[in-house]
Amino acid sequence: MGLIRTVPSHSRPVDRLESVIGADRYTKLRSAAADFRVRFAGRTIWNVNSTAAGGGVAEMLQVLVGYVTDLGIAIRWAVIHGDAEFFALTKRLHNSIHGYGGAAFTAEEAEHYRHILAANGEELLADVRPGDIVLLHDPQTAGMIPRLVETGVPVIWRAHIGLDMPNETARETWRFLMPYVTKADAWVFSRLDHVWEGLDPDRVTVIPPSIDAFSPKNHPLSFAAITAVLRAAGLAADHHHPFRAVFERLDRSTGQVTRSARVIEEEPMRLDSPLVAQVSRWDRLKDPIGVLEAFAEHVHGPDEPHLVLAGPDVFAVADDPEGVGVLEETQAAWRELPDRVRRRVHLALLPMDDADENAVIVNALQRRADVVVQKSLAEGFGLTVSEAMWKARPVVATDVGGIQDQIEDGVTGRLVAPRDLRTFGLVVRALLDDPHEAERMGEAAQVRVRDRFLGPRHLGQYVELLASVLSERSAARP
Repeated sequence: MGLIRTVPSHSRPVDRLESVIGADRYTKLRSAAADFRVRFAGRTIWNVNSTAAGGGVAEMLQVLVGYVTDLGIAIRWAVIHGDAEFFALTKRLHNSIHGYGGAAFTAEEAEHYRHILAANGEELLADVRPGDIVLLHDPQTAGMIPRLVETGVPVIWRAHIGLDMPNETARETWRFLMPYVTKADAWVFSRLDHVWEGLDPDRVTVIPPSIDAFSPKNHPLSFAAITAVLRAAGLAADHHHPFRAVFERLDRSTGQVTRSARVIEEEPMRLDSPLVAQVSRWDRLKDPIGVLEAFAEHVHGPDEPHLVLAGPDVFAVADDPEGVGVLEETQAAWRELPDRVRRRVHLALLPMDDADENAVIVNALQRRADVVVQKSLAEGFGLTVSEAMWKARPVVATDVGGIQDQIEDGVTGRLVAPRDLRTFGLVVRALLDDPHEAERMGEAAQVRVRDRFLGPRHLGQYVELLASVLSERSAARP
């Protein structure tokens, strides 16, 4: 049927990690991987999600699959297929798990969800061999669990999203998904507060996400490279010398920024202007309109700071049908801004044709920003926060979800209540006014990410989890 698509991946050299995490942590990672490689011989780890581009899960998989491959462990990544009705439903599931929405799911919708994922599961089984392990990611894949498990395949389901204080909307969504989810061998959540009620705590593992210090989105860029990339991508005035916008790709070959973002603006941004930036999907839960309002009301002054709201090209993210509508709403709010503010605000739709090119544009934009913001109303984890912190940027974000695990308020960034526009804007303005405090905060943020949110920790936790599932399966055999 051609439903399941395998995503090409490149081996990532694990030895590069030693320079970031230190010799002791690197040695422990190598030792754990060697033990697991012996126990897992002849098996393959399958990761399955809903898209190969456009989000944190896809980016994490791209990197983790690369490092695991280099460790000599067989691993593959597959993407499911669904129609527009399916992805509209799974977007509602996504929003509802965050506590937003509330519309009940009809019997017809439930059947369509089951039918699409049963077909995807059946096709995946044509490639999965006895002894393989399947890791399914997020609500888009949960419906595959029963078919896989009944054939004896060990299945781990990971929820990258959640709600700190679940409401009835979230619980209703849990009830919709529980018949599928409970059949998995183990469950992974990004933080303890997001674990669903009714799941066996002995089979739950908490694994915070991570970033890769050497990916195009996070590797170091010189000032000249930042300037060249932003100009080549059409995000700044003066488009001269695009040939200087070169970067290292994920496979370590050399790439060049050749595609421009589509920017909604009145005039190009000057690179010498103070800059506030948010990089997120066009999603109501990321509250781009709230960022606009906070900026317009409270982030002003003689230095005339600029704001860039950047997100993916809305027509290039297959599993997010709401993106176009959110962009249109944001653009309408932008048009209503006073002239003096509107000319300092830029809405950027970043090109998605080349994942590495997109990543280096985000990298340059975050490194150029004087302050990075993440004004989420709800958040599973929010990897854009760790990405900005790794770049030693001061981050102002809301105290929701996993953002609270990343930022220590006043030490490695600032946390603000999600609906408090005034405080949000004033905190941003204060950091723009105090570059020494911004620099101190950014340096502390980088250290925190190095210690807690880089790939080696993530890899080590996954190795332990997979080994545990295999041991339990072996012990359960008669």
